[in-house]
Amino acid sequence: MTTTTETAATSAQTSAPAITDGEIFAAHEGGKLSAELTSPLETQRDLSIAYTPGVAKVCTAIKDEPELARTHTWTGRLVAVISDGSAVLGLGDIGPKASLPVMEGKCALFKSFSGLNAIPIVLDTNDTDEIVETIVRMAPTFGAVNLEDISAPRCFEIEDRVKAALDIPVMHDDQHGTAVVVLAALTNALRVVDKSFESLRVVVSGAGAAGVAVVKILRDAGVGDVVVLDSKGVVEAGRSDLTETKQALASETNPRGIAGGIDAALNGADAFIGVSGGTIAEEHLSQMADDAIIFALSNPNPEVLPDIAAKYATVVATGRSDFPNQINNVLAFPGIFRGALDVGATDITDAMKLAAARAIADLVGDDLRPDYIVPGALDERVAPAVATAVETAADADGVARE
Repeated sequence: MTTTTETAATSAQTSAPAITDGEIFAAHEGGKLSAELTSPLETQRDLSIAYTPGVAKVCTAIKDEPELARTHTWTGRLVAVISDGSAVLGLGDIGPKASLPVMEGKCALFKSFSGLNAIPIVLDTNDTDEIVETIVRMAPTFGAVNLEDISAPRCFEIEDRVKAALDIPVMHDDQHGTAVVVLAALTNALRVVDKSFESLRVVVSGAGAAGVAVVKILRDAGVGDVVVLDSKGVVEAGRSDLTETKQALASETNPRGIAGGIDAALNGADAFIGVSGGTIAEEHLSQMADDAIIFALSNPNPEVLPDIAAKYATVVATGRSDFPNQINNVLAFPGIFRGALDVGATDITDAMKLAAARAIADLVGDDLRPDYIVPGALDERVAPAVATAVETAADADGVARE
């Protein structure tokens, strides 16, 4: 059965009037965030408890037992959304100030979908060492780090180094949030077409942040035949122009040794996952296997429009909200961070991401159909279900403090 929120969302997609520039700028004027008090400050007594002299007792207790900062300050419920503005949406390197509306929006999503507080932090540097050092030095302020819109390949090193330096949840959402929702959607798409992960031939178009993470989570889920494309063709060992990241991809993918371009890659492929911002000609889609799956996730312009993709695929998904089967990161990151913070996790592990994907997929249940393979972005069941699954996986992985 379709939930009320999904019905409302679907109705809004089809009947809501066009959004005007005036509406957009009015909604952003003054920013989208504000700070609110959780303790009253109405009397002298309130002031003495919340600030001096009462606050000194809590400060002293935290000095003696640092873990109390998680429960007696807002750090245990606070996510830092951190970017350098180098890879913002489809806008590219627009810099830190111009990226702030996106970071504020991400923080608003955290609050709305998971109840977590989040603060936007934009850094006026693209230097990897400076970004890592800044985050590590600020880390006592917050309980988790959501890295956002940082360009590849720097994003890989920054995430790895920050994770190694800190004992709090750290995740680059452009990589792993995308990968989690892709896996959830693919899980249910395979139910529609009656195929298995182990038998699947998948083509991933895009070898950047999202593409690398998608490949990894697909391999973790049991997909053995993945072919990756960048702007120059198949990422394969015979190429001499590969970066270190792409060399690693070449060594882990393309088991049949395919070389060439999109036409060679899509020949006989069961699934296409586009995270590249490029375009796919209709003639290439005709070479895919029967009951194909096409996830054209570039946003706002999919690699191939859904009506064209539907000629050659049984299941079609995009990153847009005005078509069925939206692959939206908001299905993943609020619940992942909520679950991680609820159990005091010291890390976000691969098992936690896989558990999140399964939880998202399971919510579709018996309502599964080709145009409904993931819950709607406004489905209120999602974040709690993901959080619960992540908590269980964190405990099993031994990274939960509580």
